Amino acid sequence: MEQIKMYGTTWCGDCARAKNVLNKHGIPFEWHGITNDKDAVAYVEKINGGFRSVPTIVFPDGSVLVEPGNAELEKKLAALGLSSQC
Repeated sequence: MEQIKMYGTTWCGDCARAKNVLNKHGIPFEWHGITNDKDAVAYVEKINGGFRSVPTIVFPDGSVLVEPGNAELEKKLAALGLSSQC
């Protein structure tokens, strides 16, 4: 199965929080830092109507969450069957 892809920055508190949720549930993900990656920036801007909103999280089913809270992210993980702990 394809991994979750998270786009963000190292200085973003919401990105760190979302990483912690995924790590807490043992869910692997690909990190894409937008600070120095032009392709990652372009992708985030395309998804978010020109804005660099992070974290932008892309799931294996093609769905996307932008700046989700913990409860919203855990609900999505449970809905996808990615975590039995959610």
